[in-house]
Amino acid sequence: MPEQELNEKTKKVLVNLANAMVDQGAAKVLVEPQQNADGFWFGSGNIIESKPGRYLLCGRYRNHGDSRTGTDTGARGLEFALFEGSSPTGPFTKMRSFSKQDLSRSDAPVVSIEGGKLFAGPGGLEMIVSTEKGVAYPETLATFQKPGTGVWSIDRISADSIKSLDIATLTEVQSSSKGATLHIKDPVVFESPTGGTALMFCSHPFSWSSSNTGLALRDEGGDVAFTLQSYSVLERGATWDVACTRVTDRLAVPQVGLMADLPPLSLYFYDGAECLRSLDENAKAVNRPRGYSCEELGGLAWGWDSQFPRMQRLSDDFPLFVSPYGTGCSRYVSTLKTQGGIMATWQQSQPDRSQPLVGNFLDNLAVESQLSG
Repeated sequence: MPEQELNEKTKKVLVNLANAMVDQGAAKVLVEPQQNADGFWFGSGNIIESKPGRYLLCGRYRNHGDSRTGTDTGARGLEFALFEGSSPTGPFTKMRSFSKQDLSRSDAPVVSIEGGKLFAGPGGLEMIVSTEKGVAYPETLATFQKPGTGVWSIDRISADSIKSLDIATLTEVQSSSKGATLHIKDPVVFESPTGGTALMFCSHPFSWSSSNTGLALRDEGGDVAFTLQSYSVLERGATWDVACTRVTDRLAVPQVGLMADLPPLSLYFYDGAECLRSLDENAKAVNRPRGYSCEELGGLAWGWDSQFPRMQRLSDDFPLFVSPYGTGCSRYVSTLKTQGGIMATWQQSQPDRSQPLVGNFLDNLAVESQLSG
């Protein structure tokens, strides 16, 4: 397809749709963290409709801790949990739970559980989850590894149902031994617009100085292997997202309203941050959430499906999604298109600085209204 640009009206419509879905004021708590306190979260997962009228939700419970200094400063990511409900808005009942010990291998004990996703494809149900494993850095980087820390990578467990997910099927699907991309985490799994299955992921260098988005692809009808395509499919931004650009979701935009006469396109939600550690602010500066590691803010990009994975930002100078509470953190957006509308979920900072999983449902009439401009 020839290169085509969106006009400003259409871009504004896409931004308005995203804001209507990730509505901070309308958000309802879906899953609480284990404590209502700083450093306690639930999220970084997704919701899928495994069968008509049956919804599975996944995410990880994270308790207070610091990934830079090891487990001696807190429990951190301690459990990956799966829930079931009859509606995308809940309520959800806990069905399965995987501990750090459950996800450990004899040669790679899990230090912390990170983000994960459920994916229902031709091969059945897949749970794709990232963990920090207690393994050594490559020899050339060994002196940079702090006590109690490990290396992040992504694993896969498969089954034909949530009840039959079996640790015995756990296999690695993405990792790195390069200094620039040593830590691989936070998988995002979806049907690729150009065929097969796409696996996007976040990577950090050994120096913990940035977060980036990579891509691996699996052929349609092929084996479980994902082939690495790139470690950077959406370059880090220049302002509020200069330190972190972590894609968390793809939403195929319904072809109604202004989209009806356009080729298929998708929205990509991403987390951004100005720095990896909170910076001191000048007393005379404009007070604003800046975003930093574990307290990222939300951004948006778009792309023609025929040109996947090419994406263009819609949030250049400022973030689009900021919690009105706590640190302003609003991250790990995930969406699900249902027969009746679109469900969006995300982690949202609260006045007590905890981050529960929250959600908002936008019905089809509201979606069409937003896309009609």
